[in-house]
Amino acid sequence: MQFASANPSVVRSVKQRDLLNAWLRALGKRALPALADYRPDRVADELADMMGFDVVGAGDDARFLITQEGSRLTATYGNEHIDPDKRTNRYLDDAIGPARYARVLPSYRACVARKRPTYSVSTVLDADGKDVSYERLLLPFGSSEHVEKIVGSYKAISIEGGFKINNLMGIRSKSRPESVINAVIDLDVISSPASDGAADDIIELS
Repeated sequence: MQFASANPSVVRSVKQRDLLNAWLRALGKRALPALADYRPDRVADELADMMGFDVVGAGDDARFLITQEGSRLTATYGNEHIDPDKRTNRYLDDAIGPARYARVLPSYRACVARKRPTYSVSTVLDADGKDVSYERLLLPFGSSEHVEKIVGSYKAISIEGGFKINNLMGIRSKSRPESVINAVIDLDVISSPASDGAADDIIELS
C-alpha cells in the first residue's frame, strides 16, 4: 500500500483537523511531540471516537497495545460483548483479527516509520447498504529516536444521512472496506500553527 505525502488540508473532518492542529502545536520544531504536551480543544467530546496505543517493538516487528478504546469504536467493531475491562491492554492484532489487521497495519507502520501523522479514508456499506466514509487519523508521539505512542481518531460519515454504526467495520460486516485515500501528512509540517485558542485540557490516553 502506497502512502502519498500530503499537507494538513487533506484531512476532511473538522474535528480531526482540530486534533491535527493540536498535534502541530505540540510538535513545534521537535522531531516528535510528547503526549503530555498534547492539548486539543474539547477533547472530552472526542474520546468516544478515539483510541490510544503504546508502540511495543520497532520497525516491522512493532505491535500496538491498546490503552484506550472509545465507546463508539466498540460499537463500530462489534465489540460490545467484550467486558469493558478487557478492551484495553490487548494488542490491536489480537483485538481485530488477522484479516482486518492486515488492512489497517500499513497506516500504523507508516506512522511509526515516517514519524508523522497518517490519514486514510475507506468506503464501506452499512447494514442497510448506505455508503459510509470511514476516516482514520493516527498521531505519533515520542522521542527523536522513535514513536512511543499513537493517538487515533476514527470518524464514520455518510452523505446519505443516518446510518447504522454497529459492526460497521466488524468481522460480521457484510461489506469489505475500499481504500480511497492513504496519506502521510509530512508537507508544510515545519513549525506549529498559531496557538490562539489552545486548550487547557490535557489528553489522557495512557
